[in-house]
Amino acid sequence: MLKNIQEWVILMIIVSFMVIIGNWIGYEVMPLESLPGIIVLASISLLGLIIHRAIPYKGIPSIAYIGILAFILSMPAVPGSEKIVEWTGKVNLLAIATPILAYAGISIGRSWTDFAKLGWKTVIVGMFVLLGTFLGSAIVAEIILRMQGII
Repeated sequence: MLKNIQEWVILMIIVSFMVIIGNWIGYEVMPLESLPGIIVLASISLLGLIIHRAIPYKGIPSIAYIGILAFILSMPAVPGSEKIVEWTGKVNLLAIATPILAYAGISIGRSWTDFAKLGWKTVIVGMFVLLGTFLGSAIVAEIILRMQGII
C-alpha cells in the first residue's frame, strides 16, 4: 500500500502543478493564492484513495469516499470549514477538469489499437452519445434558467 500512496502523491503533485498553471493562465488567479485550495483538494483526494484502499469492501468507488469526505469537511458545523471553502473557492473547476481530460485522452491514445478494433460504428455511436449528452444538458439548462427567470 505504501507504494500506491507514493504513486498517488507523485500524481497529485503533477496534477496540482497543472491545475495551478491552468488556474493562473486561464482565470488569472495567482499561484500562491490558489495553492492552499489545491493542497486541500489534493489532500482530500489522497485521503479518499487511502480510505478506499484500507476498507476491505470494494463495492463503493473511491470517488464516493472523496466526495463524502469533501462534503463533511465543508459543512458549516466542522471547525475550519470556512477556510476550506474559502481556499477551494479560488480554484476554478475547469482548471481542475483540464488535466483530468488530458489524462483521459492520453489513456485512450495509449490503447489506440484497442480502440480501433472496436470499429467505425463505435466512433459514430460515441459521437451520438456526446451530442445527445450536450443537447440534453442544454435543454435542461434552458428549462431551469427560464423557470428561474434568469433568461
